[in-house]
Amino acid sequence: MKVLVIEDNESVCSMLDMFFEKENFSGKFIHNGLEGYQHFLINEYDLIILDWMLPGMDGITVCRKIREVNKEIPIIMLTAKDSESDQVLGLEMGADDYVTKPFSPLALTARMKAVARRFHKTDEDESQETSVVTVKKETREVFILNKRIPNLTPKEFDLLTFFVQHPKQVFSREQILEQVWGFQFYGDDRTVDVHIKRLRRKIGRDNQPFFHTIWGVGYKFDETVVFNED
Repeated sequence: MKVLVIEDNESVCSMLDMFFEKENFSGKFIHNGLEGYQHFLINEYDLIILDWMLPGMDGITVCRKIREVNKEIPIIMLTAKDSESDQVLGLEMGADDYVTKPFSPLALTARMKAVARRFHKTDEDESQETSVVTVKKETREVFILNKRIPNLTPKEFDLLTFFVQHPKQVFSREQILEQVWGFQFYGDDRTVDVHIKRLRRKIGRDNQPFFHTIWGVGYKFDETVVFNED
């Protein structure tokens, strides 16, 4: 796996480089946001690890600009900012996962592998369809009653695809993390809540949220139940 790491903390980079070598990853480390973005434009990578606070150009801006030219490459935000509002902002700009410092290198590499697997599946020619929602894996497009839904992030697409494949089934946040993100639960399930809220806003119509909260358990996807959510 070729990984671009845009991170200004050289100690973090040295630690990651050591773990990358064990995993047989090829890592390129750049310590300036603007330089990292410019390097990305002329090189190809399988995954990007992006720090939030960077000289030259902050990580949020770098993430947004990368998404303007490439909507598919997985991006993991690596940052000391851990509030829900910060996480929402990172995901809004196109990040697929969010890892807070201090972090476990083993946990990070596990997430990297999981994200890479999600983006390099071999069954992209399949489609999923319900009475309302059509998910086209080959083109990674979503249609609600034949109307295309624009601007879904890669992880939002994966999450919706998973629920469309399992209508009316209730899943805990931990199960969703394992099935969609591909890693075991590490203690912060807010990323699931954030993605569900965003999908509700993007694909919901009238009073139909599709994603329903099952209090004390998790979420389910149901096109037939209509009720007001929080």
